[in-house]
Amino acid sequence: MATPHTIHRPPLPFTEHELAQARRFNTWLARLPRFRIRNRITPRLIQALLRLGQVGGSATLVKHGLRAETSVVGAGGVRVPVPVRIIRPKGQAKGVVLDIHGGGWVVGNAQMNDALNIAMVEQCSVAVVSVDYRLAVGTPIEGLMDDCLSAARWLLNPGNREFAELPVIVVGESAGGHLAAATLLRLKAWPTLLQRISGAVLYYGVYDLTGTASVRAAGPETLVLDGPGMVDAFRLLTPGSGEHERQQPPLSPLYGDFTGFPPVLMVAGELDPLRDDTFGLAERWRHCAPVELQVLPAAPHGFIHFPTAMAARVLAHGHAWISKRIGDTDNDGAASEAKVNPATE
Repeated sequence: MATPHTIHRPPLPFTEHELAQARRFNTWLARLPRFRIRNRITPRLIQALLRLGQVGGSATLVKHGLRAETSVVGAGGVRVPVPVRIIRPKGQAKGVVLDIHGGGWVVGNAQMNDALNIAMVEQCSVAVVSVDYRLAVGTPIEGLMDDCLSAARWLLNPGNREFAELPVIVVGESAGGHLAAATLLRLKAWPTLLQRISGAVLYYGVYDLTGTASVRAAGPETLVLDGPGMVDAFRLLTPGSGEHERQQPPLSPLYGDFTGFPPVLMVAGELDPLRDDTFGLAERWRHCAPVELQVLPAAPHGFIHFPTAMAARVLAHGHAWISKRIGDTDNDGAASEAKVNPATE
């Protein structure tokens, strides 16, 4: 058996000003209700509002001189083709990112990550393929996993002329982190495809659908997510499955075999009920590949979307990590020095 890798924990250099700003934002977050999946009606309403808010969203792409293309793709034997949203760089792509959005499996779409993906396109010179998987309001979670696997197999297929020669990075956030890890586990059935993946970036994912200790113990002061309520949500989203069934990989990636996996950057917040999911996954992953773990002080779930200097710094670090993994020595480290958006300072 290979010698386990040490988990690399390089602390990002946050200033007192940045930490104070994050704490002030948390004070505002504390006034908001926690996200909790109680039924299938509320997510449909949220999804409708999301799509309404995205009308005219192409203006942001145009401002950056970019455009998004929607394609319907799939691998052989897949019953339902999967829509993907592709954003390409202005010049030659040096790699491609498979992006899997979050949203608790019940809300969200590929377009919701445009701002994050535009930044990756520009900072890392990559194309981004974002998976518009079905949602769990009308499809079992296994169907969402099938969609992400289908998109991954299409992207990694040697017959894909546009992307066949490019290094691939898988990026997932929250529920998308779960789907990304599950996709990597299922790709073990196609070892040559799995070997094409140069790295993974996972932001505060869900890796145990029975609930880790930090989920079950989260108190009422928890920000963004209702920790203990997530255990009920896991049951609601996997009808007919008992705790033992929900704990089986790839449904719960935490218990999978990571042999052959690529290096990974994992990010978790100290204030996130899901932090033990990331800690546990990092500990198991390190037996097969290098792991960099970033644990952010004063950071709740979802923080990369918040208008803070801390979020900007973490995303810049992720861009530098991606650039290094795709072998872009010109950009290696440059993204981490990118100026924080003045609006967040």
